[in-house]
Amino acid sequence: MLTPFGKLKVAFALVLTPVFISFAGVPFGGTAQAQEKIKVGFSIEAMNGERWQTDLDSFQARAKELGAQVVSADAKGDDNLQLQQVKAMIHGGIQVLVLFPHDAVKAAIIVDAAKAANVKVISYDRLVRNSDVDLYITFNRTEMGKMQAESLVERAPKGNYVLIAGSPNSEDAKALHEAQMSVLQPYVSRGDIKIVADDYIQDWVPGDAYLAMLKALDATHGDIAAVVSSNDGMAGGVIQALRENNLAGKVAVSGQDADLAAVICVAQGTQTMTIYKPIKQQASRAAEEAVRLAKGEKAQGDIAVNNGKAKVPAILLKPVLVTRDNISSTVVKAGFQSLKSINQALSPNQQIR
Repeated sequence: MLTPFGKLKVAFALVLTPVFISFAGVPFGGTAQAQEKIKVGFSIEAMNGERWQTDLDSFQARAKELGAQVVSADAKGDDNLQLQQVKAMIHGGIQVLVLFPHDAVKAAIIVDAAKAANVKVISYDRLVRNSDVDLYITFNRTEMGKMQAESLVERAPKGNYVLIAGSPNSEDAKALHEAQMSVLQPYVSRGDIKIVADDYIQDWVPGDAYLAMLKALDATHGDIAAVVSSNDGMAGGVIQALRENNLAGKVAVSGQDADLAAVICVAQGTQTMTIYKPIKQQASRAAEEAVRLAKGEKAQGDIAVNNGKAKVPAILLKPVLVTRDNISSTVVKAGFQSLKSINQALSPNQQIR
């Protein structure tokens, strides 16, 4: 039998117990859900070229600043591997998937898997077709394609042209090609420019671009004024073929990505231009939007882009034209490439100041 004092202790314990349970495992001042760390998946189709490590590093740094954890994976150009890696991320509890797809059409199944698990999806740099992605973040492809063609036409307004485009299954490659042709077509119609070769290169492989260029050189006996290469990797293959035929520096060549090797070629005069995309800005913005989506907020797009199934909110960032004259004020000033690394590969009379 409890004494009056014993009854008082039991009553006091009963009052305290619910309070203790409601806060168990939860930091003071918030709910368990609010305090749970945001987890974001970043799936990259292939870590080829120097830029993708920059993307990943910048994304992780910004996500960490925002208190989010990042799980990343390199699909090595394999659609099935990318699907399995993303499924593992979903199983691991990601709330948002940032997806740079290998195949923009086949990747719809990856988006479906994510959405079935209530995971938000940001399509990064390449828009997944026919899917319910929540946001698309990239650089303005139309502007880039026009920059490439306009730069070459300024140097070579007449003559035989070769087009080296990206993967035939890439909507981005097609968008670049269409933009390039919008600039070239009036010259073609007038007869000033003749397109003697027009090739799409599977997976943007530099070695295949090299072979395509050799074929074009053979067909024209070396009579080529310009090569519209859609990225720097393929431009490297093109320049190698030109070099072997003593034409490097005599033929205008475009590019994209501002890779170190390409910037050196621009400084040397064997590549006419490249395009710098402020990648850190893109990656940081993607991290910010991923955290926003994880918190249940709406995606912040500038415009809407139709992916075949829905109008997707999109953020289109501005690309920067890089020529020999502005290397210092663009990629060097931005810290994307260092003057020391560039000049180490140049002869004394080619040095960039």
